[in-house]
Amino acid sequence: MTQVPLDFDHKEDQASKILRYLQTGKRLTSLEALKMFGCMRLGGRAYDLKKQGHNIVSEMIRLSNGKRVAEYRLEDDQ
Repeated sequence: MTQVPLDFDHKEDQASKILRYLQTGKRLTSLEALKMFGCMRLGGRAYDLKKQGHNIVSEMIRLSNGKRVAEYRLEDDQ
């Protein structure tokens, strides 16, 4: 089994990538985050970014197959 160094913070690395993506004005669902960033808990990363002061908002959307999922975006401060 490979040991992960104690100072390794994969969560922050994912959060940084997700933030950069959202800063381009794009939106992101959990399935997209998994495919693009290997992130299995987009809600958790969004929470981390909110704690850092970023204005991350979520909205429930309906997919073409009828399923509802959360879609995250970065909202400009007004």
